[in-house]
Amino acid sequence: MPSLPLKLSREAAQPELVAALGAIRDELDLPVGFSPEVDAEAARAAAEYSLPDLDLTHIPFVTIDPAGSTDLDQALAIERDGDGWRVFYAIADLPGFVAPGGAIDAEARERGQTLYAADGRIPLHPVVISEGAASLLPDADRGAFVWEFTLDAAGHDTSVRVRRARVRSRRQWTYDEAHAAVDTDPMLGMLRDVGEALVARESARGGASLSTPEILVVRDRHEYRLERRVVLPVATWNAQLSLLTGRAAARTMLDAGVGILRTMPPAEPQAIEHFRLQTVALGTPWGAEERYGDYLRRLDTDDPRQIAIRHAAASLFRGASYAPFDGEAPAETMQSAIGAPYAHVTAPLRRLVDRFGLEVCAAVSSGLEVPGWVRAALPELPAAMGRSANIAGRVSRRTLDTVEAAVLSPRIGEEFDALAITDATVQLAEPAVEAACDGLLEPGVPVRVRLVEADIATGTVRFRLG
Repeated sequence: MPSLPLKLSREAAQPELVAALGAIRDELDLPVGFSPEVDAEAARAAAEYSLPDLDLTHIPFVTIDPAGSTDLDQALAIERDGDGWRVFYAIADLPGFVAPGGAIDAEARERGQTLYAADGRIPLHPVVISEGAASLLPDADRGAFVWEFTLDAAGHDTSVRVRRARVRSRRQWTYDEAHAAVDTDPMLGMLRDVGEALVARESARGGASLSTPEILVVRDRHEYRLERRVVLPVATWNAQLSLLTGRAAARTMLDAGVGILRTMPPAEPQAIEHFRLQTVALGTPWGAEERYGDYLRRLDTDDPRQIAIRHAAASLFRGASYAPFDGEAPAETMQSAIGAPYAHVTAPLRRLVDRFGLEVCAAVSSGLEVPGWVRAALPELPAAMGRSANIAGRVSRRTLDTVEAAVLSPRIGEEFDALAITDATVQLAEPAVEAACDGLLEPGVPVRVRLVEADIATGTVRFRLG
């Protein structure tokens, strides 16, 4: 995946950085390992797991994930079906390893999701399961919830079903590898065609799944660096299969009258108007006649001003929540960024709520009653996911702030080219850091700023207008 590495200079205080990153774990009281009871239960579950009877190992599934990934939730396979396609999307059978009411279940409800820190991942489930027995690793038989879609040439799903089955992944692609092979590998070529058809449907719905270049903290042995990673087209197409599955899951739940949706209200008119003004200030106005999603999709992922617009667009994607129901559908069913009802079911190794959504959909698709323990848990899930989302956001923000401060700490007093993002913040062109700035700023105007503070311990970076 293309990146702009922002390495720490030799003078940067690596020991101070390591200590500061470790302090984040203490500050946020993050979990350390699992209890002996949880580890023992996980080892037993991995050893005793029985593969589903339905054998779909003849389907040539592949996975596409960031390099180095070992907790593989999804695998895909696509074949032509007349003018359209048959799409198979396998989701790891995490529920098969977690006994309701057991030690793993209780711990997962406390954690909520996998947390990603610069000095190591904090998994939702013990790695013997999440990176081993349940992970859809290549060349190994695994249990999965297999979603099967029949799509017409325009990407409309004409039939959907989900079944538990045994599957076998043929290859673990990285995003870079898959990107390079799109024109030569038939499966990836079909992924492109399906993905583009689904993007067109998203546009027609008025949806906009936001793909913003990420600033990531990367650990290389004992050193850290920042990388800006742009989302490749193959990642967007792959994500469209996940969104397709989430929309199908939501429809299944709504038709059955039981489940949990991921909802988001429409943006407030004043927020939309504020964003329009920001786009003017940043040099790429969003016209009133252009759909929001189409506007975002045409932005350049390498232009600092247009990257700033993508970040500003996130202000419209607020108010996301979970809506459990058992009987009457919730008052709000739409996920406005997607433009349709939607549910989380495609990342059970890394997100608590997906396990329960999968159980609902599998039961409904098989004509069975949704298990009582699933129904009982649904009202509790929004609070658990809200707590974990808050912690995950704080981990991400504090980690990034700390490494940015370490990158810049040897450069106190230097001047940088930047772009005013708000009346109090600037975006540097190089390194790609957004930070507070003292002085009279006008959003969208290029400025010259001087670094006056870069405190590694607190993660504080501050500039002053030059």
